[in-house]
Amino acid sequence: MLKIYTDTDTDITPAVAAEYGYTLISMPYSIDAKTTYPYVDFKEFDAHAFYDTLRGGVLPTTSAISKDQYKNYFIRDFAAGNEILYVHFSRAMTNTFDAMDQAIADLKKQFPAARFEEIDTKGITTISYAIVREVGDMVKAGKTLDEILDWAKVEVDKFAMYFFADDLKFFRRSGRVSGLAATMGTLIGVRPLIHMSQAGKMESIGTVKGRPNAIKALVDKVAELGEDIEKHRICIGHTDAPEIAREVGRQIEERFGKQNIVYVDVNPTAGSHCGPNGVGVCFHAKNR
Repeated sequence: MLKIYTDTDTDITPAVAAEYGYTLISMPYSIDAKTTYPYVDFKEFDAHAFYDTLRGGVLPTTSAISKDQYKNYFIRDFAAGNEILYVHFSRAMTNTFDAMDQAIADLKKQFPAARFEEIDTKGITTISYAIVREVGDMVKAGKTLDEILDWAKVEVDKFAMYFFADDLKFFRRSGRVSGLAATMGTLIGVRPLIHMSQAGKMESIGTVKGRPNAIKALVDKVAELGEDIEKHRICIGHTDAPEIAREVGRQIEERFGKQNIVYVDVNPTAGSHCGPNGVGVCFHAKNR
C-alpha cells in the first residue's frame, strides 16, 4: 500500500492533508526560547496574529527535527511493509534531512520489506504546496509510485515561484537568499524580486521600485515563463497580505482570463524567514 507524507513547510494544512491522505510532519519554529510545532501545538494557524507578532519586532528562529522524531513518523508504515513517498521542501535549504537520512537507514535495516522514496520539491512554501497537491491528485487518480516518480523527474522543475517581501531584515538575518545586497531595504520602496532556483535555493534576480511595479513583475513572469497555466493551479502565497495577493490574482486573470487560483497562507516556519507583507506566485512554467 502506498502511504504519502509531506511537511508543514509546504504550506499544507491538516484539512488539505486529509483530502489526499498525507501524513503531515511538523517543522518547528521558536520565539523567546519557546518552540512551537505547527498543527501539533495548535489546531489552526492564525496567520494574522503570527505576522503581527513579527511586525512588532519579534524575530523567530527555526530548527531541524531529530532522527528519533523522523523515526516516530515513519515507523508504523515501515513495520507494515508499505510503499512510502515523502514529498518535502528543498534539501538545499536545510540540514534536517541529514537526520531523516539516518532515520531511514536505521528503519530499512529493521524493516527491509518497506520501500521509501522521496520527491524534493526544490522549494519551500507555495511552490511546494502546488507540487504536493499535484502529487496528491495523482494518488487519488490511482497512479503508481513509479508513475509519480517519473512525473516528478520532469515536472518538479516546471513549477516556477517568484515573490517579493516588504521587510528584508528577516531574509538578511537568515542568509537564505543569495544575491541579496546587504544594503537592500534601506532604500525606501525598493523590493528585490526573488525566485526558487532549479537548485532549490532562493535567489534575488533584480529589484523593483514600489509595490505596483512589484505586482506587475510577478504577472510579467507568468507571461514570460508560463506553460499550460490553465491546466494547473496558480498558487498565490502571502504572509498576511491578502489584499496584495488578491490584486496579483486579479491582474493575472485580467491578462490571461479565468484561472484556477488558490490563495495560500505561508506557514509560520517559512514565514519566520520571509517576514510579513510578502507575496509570491507559483505557476506551471517552461522552466524555473
